[in-house]
This record gives sequence, C-alpha cells and structure tokens, in this order.
Amino acid sequence: MRRCAFADSLVTLSDTGREPGEFTVTVLMSAYEDEPCFLVQANSHGFIDHIPCGTSITAYISMALETLEQNHHEYVKLQDHPLDKKCHIVRRGEEMVMNKVVTEGQASNLLIMRILAQRRTVPENMVFVSFDTDSRISASAYKELGERKQQVGSETVDVFGIQRTVESIADIPATWHCYFLPDGHLASRVQIGSPVTMKLTQLPAVLERDEKEDKAAFEKKPLLWEEDMELYSKFLDRKEELKASHASYVRHLPELKALLADFLQFLLLRKPEDIFSFAAEYFAPFSSHMDPGCSAAQMKKEQESQKP
Repeated sequence: MRRCAFADSLVTLSDTGREPGEFTVTVLMSAYEDEPCFLVQANSHGFIDHIPCGTSITAYISMALETLEQNHHEYVKLQDHPLDKKCHIVRRGEEMVMNKVVTEGQASNLLIMRILAQRRTVPENMVFVSFDTDSRISASAYKELGERKQQVGSETVDVFGIQRTVESIADIPATWHCYFLPDGHLASRVQIGSPVTMKLTQLPAVLERDEKEDKAAFEKKPLLWEEDMELYSKFLDRKEELKASHASYVRHLPELKALLADFLQFLLLRKPEDIFSFAAEYFAPFSSHMDPGCSAAQMKKEQESQKP
C-alpha cells in the first residue's frame, strides 16, 4: 500500500494538440485523528473555450481505502457569472455527513486504480458504491483494458489500462480510460466523449519496491514432525510402503537374496575391522565399471568422489 504514495503530473491535450491545462495527483502518508492514513490531493486546472476552470480535491483515506474526510472545490470563471462550488464530506461513525455535494468522491478511486495498476489485473465484476454528478448513489465499475504501447517523451513504454464507469439515473454513464506505468504512475487519462486527453510528458523516477511490504515476515519455527500427528502418520505410512516395496523386490530376485546371504556369512566369519573395504573387495567381481586389478582403497576413493 505504501508504494502508492507518490506524485503524478500530466498535461491536458486538446484535439488540436494545444495544452490547455494540467492534472496532478499527489498521495502522501499522513495521520487522521492519530490513525495512519493517506492524504490525497488532486488538482485539474485549465481552459475550456478560453474560460478558466478547475477542480481540486483534498481527502484523507484510511488504510482500508475508506474516505475519512474530503474537500472538493470546483470553479468556472465565466465573465459576470463566476461559478464556485464546494463540498465537504466527513465520516461520523458508520455514516457520511455531507455539507454540500456537487460531484462524486474521487480520492479513494485514485488509490484503488493505483493498486490495480501495480497488480496488473482487475477482478471481474468489480463494482463499488459511488455518487454520480447529480449526487445520487450509483455504481462505479472497473474493467481491465489490457496493455498497450505509449510514447512518453522520447521513450516508448508499456502501459496497463483500466476503464472506470459511473452509472447515472438521470444521464448517460460517465466513462474514463486510464493507463498506468508498471509502478502505478498515471500515464494518460481521458473521459469518453471529451475532446481533452491528459498525458504524461516525462517518465518519473523509478520507485524502489518495499521488499518488507511485498514479502510477509513469518517467524521460523522448528519442525517437530514426531509431535505432529498428521506428519507422523504419513511417516509411518511411507515407512511401511518402502518396506513392502523392498520385500517385493527381494522376493522377485532370488539371486539377490542368495548373494546377500553369502556376503553376510563371509562377513561374520572374517569379522574385518574395515567393513567398507571388505565389502568393496567382495563385490568387486560384480562391478561392470571397475578394473579387475583395482584395489579396495582405490574403489573406496572412487565411490567417495561420486557422493554428492
């Protein structure tokens, strides 16, 4: 989750190639009422038909991706008729208190898409509760768009696409296509039907992966398989299985039984100090890869060298 804390900066491009504005998103680690959380700041400023307009969002998002508090500000500087709307949302227990609602909450959505982009996958039928532009409760659905190539500055990079659609009762659904770099940085963003596209113009610095976060740390405990009933039962079953297999092998090869009996009888008669050398000399005539004149010491040395 902490790997989602970084800044994005994109320029908005019109159909004619002009740059009428910019779009920035910053996620920082913070605290809200002494609890760790994310501080999300998103700003979009520019011109539409030479009219200044913009939107800014500042929100505190819990580690469970719940909105704790959010301030939304939207403005359009029309001549003689300026428009300025503000909305404040705050969580009170299990309820959300809104002073004035003009648009949907965007902050948690930005974090959700960063997480999905870093995982390079979007679960099927992924839907969250959201608000449409008329402040009505609606569904916010996510869909994977796959990978494609995108030009960023002088380089061509692989980007992963996510589609987000917010349903509306009174209007047509609003759909955005967003493409992300492997580390979660936003590479492009466009609302379907809008003549403006937001694009990344310069590759950001590569984020270092937090190995401690990626790999859960588990305390190493000694394996006492004798005290584990399941493992001990498997051990006994395997032991009996091997004994039966070995006995079957000996039964089907009577010459092996006779050979081992002769060796044991000869061993008990001689009672050698070095059993290994004695066995090597005894079985030397049966070896297909040993020279007949090879000594016991040489055979022992060769067999030792073949051990792993």
